[in-house]
Amino acid sequence: MYSKKQFVSAVAALSMVSGVVSVTCDDPTATIRTPADATQIANCDSVEGSVLIAPEAGQRIDIGGSLTEIGGDLIAQHNGFITDFSSSSLETIGGAFELVNLTALSTLSFTSLSEVGSIRWATLTVLQEPNLGNPGITSAESVIIADTFLQRIDGINVQSLTNMDINNNARLTQFSTSIRSLSNVLNVQANGLNLTLEMPNLEWIANCTISNVTTFSAPSLATVNGSMRFDSNRFQTFTAANLTEVQDGDISFINNPELTNISFPSLERIGGGLTIANNTALESIDGFQRLERVGGAIAFRGSFTEFGLPELNDVVGGVEVVSTEEIDDACQTFEDESGNIIQGEYSCRGREADANENTGDADGSTGTGGSGSDSSGDGEGAAVALGLNINTLVSLAALGAIFTTFM
Repeated sequence: MYSKKQFVSAVAALSMVSGVVSVTCDDPTATIRTPADATQIANCDSVEGSVLIAPEAGQRIDIGGSLTEIGGDLIAQHNGFITDFSSSSLETIGGAFELVNLTALSTLSFTSLSEVGSIRWATLTVLQEPNLGNPGITSAESVIIADTFLQRIDGINVQSLTNMDINNNARLTQFSTSIRSLSNVLNVQANGLNLTLEMPNLEWIANCTISNVTTFSAPSLATVNGSMRFDSNRFQTFTAANLTEVQDGDISFINNPELTNISFPSLERIGGGLTIANNTALESIDGFQRLERVGGAIAFRGSFTEFGLPELNDVVGGVEVVSTEEIDDACQTFEDESGNIIQGEYSCRGREADANENTGDADGSTGTGGSGSDSSGDGEGAAVALGLNINTLVSLAALGAIFTTFM
């Protein structure tokens, strides 16, 4: 009785005799150049090395059959011919699942796939929605999906990831994932105009940058080890009810024109700075009722009439508060409550026409030279007091660059 692997090897040998190049199950890199090559790979129980789909392989590639595992990578790239790529049997890809510059791919179906080393999909200009089955992919190290035609991303339900980067998918309107933790970076930006981003099980994250989304939900979020940055979004409210500490980084909300409410009811400590700037619909900054310590600087700029940090007892940097509206009473209340807790300079002023502009004025100095107050409106030296470069916070490239090097 011949095994499937022996059978495929025999077929390969006969093909070589007849002058036809074949692939085998134990090739370090099995390159599929014809539909027949795909059939040979599909008849393997497993492939030890990587599988590469060559540009000349044909329009429809199906590696479903007996194949359940690829030990290395599964790669198809720079192929303008392939339209359908599928496998109903493949369960594991030990390396990267890489689809790059497949400009005709309209069907992607891997209904049994549950484990991959990583996902890298880029420049898929026709594909609207992958079919990854249920529960889909539940194990991966990183996920990068960029510059695609995807309208929805379902079936990526990894519990723990290192990095997730979803960017420049212009038609993407729905992304829901059951991920629980991200040990490095979550980067979501420059996608569809009405993107709904749902992460109901997300509990732990190192750093995140969320930009250009209409809805963002992470109700279970409890721990942030690095920074949280929200820039140019369209959501109206943000709540992190269970978050008690941002250990090392910053929290920033900048240029979110429809934002009316920010709520961190349990947050007690921010390791870095707190920046809320140019959120023109935000009338009150009062969602930090238990915040005690800010390890950097505080910068509030906008059109709010009220602000308050009633439990604040330590600010390592400076504090600058600027509004287009009248905030004299709020400034006085904050000054009375803050006392000598601000290690840098303090400036609070209202009726400033450009409060929603000039959000890059800070020069990044430490601002630890004193705790003087300036609520008269002249603002001299206020930017120096920040100890925080807002322009640096605004920049999403710092996080995005981590991933573009792989593109």
